[in-house]
Amino acid sequence: MKLRISNRRLARSVGGDILVFIVIFAMAAFMSLPFVYTISQALKPLNEIFLFPPQFFPRHPTLDNFSDLFLLMAQSWVPITRYLFNSLLIVLGGSAGNVIFGSLCAYALAKHDFPGKNLINSAILLSLMFAGAVLVIPHYLTMAYLSWIDSLAAIIIPAWGGTLGVFLMRNFIEHMVHDSLIEASRIDGASEFKIWWRVVMPIVKPAWLTLIILNFQTLWGDPGGQSTLFLYREELKPLPYALSQIIGGGVGRAGVSAAVTVILMVVPITIFIINQSQIVQTMGTSGITGE
Repeated sequence: MKLRISNRRLARSVGGDILVFIVIFAMAAFMSLPFVYTISQALKPLNEIFLFPPQFFPRHPTLDNFSDLFLLMAQSWVPITRYLFNSLLIVLGGSAGNVIFGSLCAYALAKHDFPGKNLINSAILLSLMFAGAVLVIPHYLTMAYLSWIDSLAAIIIPAWGGTLGVFLMRNFIEHMVHDSLIEASRIDGASEFKIWWRVVMPIVKPAWLTLIILNFQTLWGDPGGQSTLFLYREELKPLPYALSQIIGGGVGRAGVSAAVTVILMVVPITIFIINQSQIVQTMGTSGITGE
């Protein structure tokens, strides 16, 4: 009898399903408005951008803003491919290092007992409360002491120590990797490094894919203007810095500015959409969306 009652409670009518779908669709459409408006601005000619009252959609769509952007980039004395290479090197180098060191630290905290383990866990949680702006001065002093100012290492190496990755990976390893599996690997003669690489990392694939996406979104956008703080030579600047310099030419480049916003926004959003299932699974397992 209890089973029948629970089944009745879980069952929904067709009308209820339609209502839920309509509500979800309406919320999704509302949340997508900023993205649609940004693209709309990039497709407007310059005279429509300053219309009052403003128009949401362009009357005469054009790609002139994008063509003007590429024309301006072609006139730069540093090729756009160099800016793009710097950005990719920062993103790939910073993300790879953060995944490797974060997962190693997370594996030790999740599956090993040693003095000070709880203190380290508490310090990691506490570090998540600090904004990046608080660490700018210590970061700069450290990079200056190491003589890494005006080198890409000043941006790539500090990204390796991000504690968010340790937090996500540790919780995921605790829930998804069983102790019996690790013990069986040790009995078979596998070293701790081999267990981490061959056993743990394949199981926690959603976690480190999520970490790569989060690092990509952070490093791609030049957080805190790090390219200005630590990089002085123009040939070391990332792509977002170069694009920001282009749009600083005044009101006449408002259309180009909208095109730059679309380019900087599309790349991380596309990667997020492709891997969103991995992010949802990781956040649920790590307790971010839980109780």
